[in-house]
Amino acid sequence: MNIDLGHALGAAQGYRDLARAAAGAIDPAHQRAHHGFAWIATSVAALEAVVGWLESNHGGTELDRQVALLAFAETLGQLTGGLPMGQNELLRPGDLGLGQTARELAQACAGLVEADLAPVRAAVARALAEGQWPSESLHDGELDTIREQFRRFTDAEILPHAHKWHLANQLIPDATVAKMAELGTFGATIPGAFGGLGLSKLVMCLITEELSRGWIGAGSLGTRSEIAGELIAHGGTAEQQAHWLPRIASGAILPTAVFTEPDVGSDLGSLQTRARLEDGNWVIDGAKTWITHASRSDLMTLLCRTLPDAKGYAGLSMLLVPKPRGTEGDPFPAEGMTGSEIEVLGYRGMREYALQFDGLRAPGDALLGGEQGQGFKQLMRTFEAARIQTAARAVGVAKRALELGLDYALQRKQFGKALIQFPRVADKLAASLTDFVMARELTYLAARAKDTGKRCDIEAGMAKLLAARAAWSNADASLQVHGGNGYALEFEISRVLCDARILNIFEGAAEIQAQVIARGLLEGRN
Repeated sequence: MNIDLGHALGAAQGYRDLARAAAGAIDPAHQRAHHGFAWIATSVAALEAVVGWLESNHGGTELDRQVALLAFAETLGQLTGGLPMGQNELLRPGDLGLGQTARELAQACAGLVEADLAPVRAAVARALAEGQWPSESLHDGELDTIREQFRRFTDAEILPHAHKWHLANQLIPDATVAKMAELGTFGATIPGAFGGLGLSKLVMCLITEELSRGWIGAGSLGTRSEIAGELIAHGGTAEQQAHWLPRIASGAILPTAVFTEPDVGSDLGSLQTRARLEDGNWVIDGAKTWITHASRSDLMTLLCRTLPDAKGYAGLSMLLVPKPRGTEGDPFPAEGMTGSEIEVLGYRGMREYALQFDGLRAPGDALLGGEQGQGFKQLMRTFEAARIQTAARAVGVAKRALELGLDYALQRKQFGKALIQFPRVADKLAASLTDFVMARELTYLAARAKDTGKRCDIEAGMAKLLAARAAWSNADASLQVHGGNGYALEFEISRVLCDARILNIFEGAAEIQAQVIARGLLEGRN
């Protein structure tokens, strides 16, 4: 099929610009319109990323071009018909008053919107069955080597054990954590002057993606250190950087982020946990919840209120609170701190906890940067990287879901032939591959933007928004391919489905990402 993707991209970009104008004229309280515009902008950004991917590969392989064709056809179909913002929420062009504009887009791209792509989907499924995958080289020897190194590690050390660990609700074994440290997982982006590797956010995406392909818990463990490392590297005093960063980089110190409270999710300005100076030490009182890896960690980056008379964000500070590492028998040995595990469907390996602080003491020099009232600003600087890494986790989960669905479709036979020979199964695999590539390339684009040093909350939000949807849809499609067996705990896809579901919630729910994207674009930041 001879289709001019450049023309189609231009038409989609024009539609996005008209959607921006339409959303800008609507009251922001009309969330459906504003969030819908965010989804439109994200979808077009994904098409731009796909075109960039093809260009970087000199037009790509035949499979690359087929995947790009499916990406454009499906996305244009969604833009002109119904764009999924959730399982039961479709954005219609009429929601933004773009009915006629959508019809014009469909006419301008009729070759894609109206085409019968069944032969293309079948060809993509055949290529997968033959062991072919779309191009993934970043055309940089170091980057490709790092990806391969972590892929081999994941295949050897994570994948053979992850499902057993999940079912037993085990922590990632200390021996595995030590091997991850040897590979440089925890110090990848920490500056070389502090014992890290000083590598880019793009490299961290590759690491996170590959580890998460094995188990989301393994990929997430590395990002705990990245969040803490970025907080300290950008906001800490020279003494704090010298003390903490080398230990985090080596894996000797495992940090945890302590932000969320029982009645406070995204509304951080309402945090109530307090810390006061007493006899040269900080004394902390309050409650936190959904704290990942709280027991086996050695350092808490804790957001709390140190200026009780200052309202909202102005009263918040970030404390670097050391704590003794817990054990199975005594998970919280620190005086003034207790905790209880929150049992969860997936995202295991580190465990989730609700924490209570009743006079927990921290050193007087625990205040990040030595200045009160800067906690919210310090945290905001890390959100971009955290959301990009969450997108990378989602990309890894999306790929594993596809791998499992493909393997099952090749091995399982019904009515005398392998499942992959049935068109509806082949279609699911082709669509899953397409969504995976779109999410991957948009995530890499966001990481490159972060590496420029410029503000990239919009790009980070787009990557997380799209990749989280891809992880969930791929996991759901793969379980459907498995049929009843997919619902059995013994099959790995049952874990991947549970793991995928959290990605649309943490590090800012999908609705929060859409709000960030819409507000940023309508304010003209990009």
